[in-house]
Amino acid sequence: MAMSFPPQKKKPKATVRLMESSAQVPLPEMVVVPAGEFIMGTSDEQIMRLYWKEDWAREWHEDGMFNIEQPQHWVDLPAYEIGKYPVTNEEYYLFIYQSNYKLPKGWIGFRYTEGTQRHPVVGVSMHDAVAYCNWLSKATKREYRLPTEAEWEKACRGVDGRIYPWGEDFDPWRCNTLESGLEGTSAVDVYVPAGVSPMGAVDMCGNVWEWTSSPLLPYPYDPDPPPPARGEQYRYVVRGGAWNYTRKLARCAAREGNIPDYVSPSLGFRIARSLE
Repeated sequence: MAMSFPPQKKKPKATVRLMESSAQVPLPEMVVVPAGEFIMGTSDEQIMRLYWKEDWAREWHEDGMFNIEQPQHWVDLPAYEIGKYPVTNEEYYLFIYQSNYKLPKGWIGFRYTEGTQRHPVVGVSMHDAVAYCNWLSKATKREYRLPTEAEWEKACRGVDGRIYPWGEDFDPWRCNTLESGLEGTSAVDVYVPAGVSPMGAVDMCGNVWEWTSSPLLPYPYDPDPPPPARGEQYRYVVRGGAWNYTRKLARCAAREGNIPDYVSPSLGFRIARSLE
């Protein structure tokens, strides 16, 4: 007689219960980036490749706009974890609900737009992103933070210095940029597996810019930058490009900077965590 087995139950996602509430905070999905060196920045050879293949690159080259991504250099990082996806609306909503924190710019009626629960949260400043990390750390008893610029780039491109997470040439089917014509953010897992990085991170190019904890300074990368001069304020690096920007900024090495209290409908963040 053939034996029948009861259907296996799906393994529940790990959760941590808050001490002060009956609500539960799901542990975020993270990917491990192993310790070691990677290539950071854009090389002269890559600029020439873009120059001959991309019409926008000629003006960029002539105006010196690639300079901020140079010189290309090696950076050695300890092991760490980074969010598999950008922080989503539903994740940020739980933070607001539990902490009574202010709403992101653009939310109406104390919630995100219906049907966008898996879209990246936007309209948040760097201060807001740090507040989320602090809340999540307390709720889960694990130390979360914003990634450094170098951690973000290694998670995006791996160790071989590629131009895009998937290789050397742009592909509009692998990320949400202006060329996609979506005219807004998309769910963070839409471009799986086409847009997954070598380290297993998703949605790193296109969809939304992402805050990092690093000030926008000339290369080579400095893991311990000096404090800003008295009376001055750093701009902090944002990475990845976004739905309302063209492909020229959806590159692993492209970098922009914003003041910490800046908010935008195309700017969000993902989290990171050091590994002992």
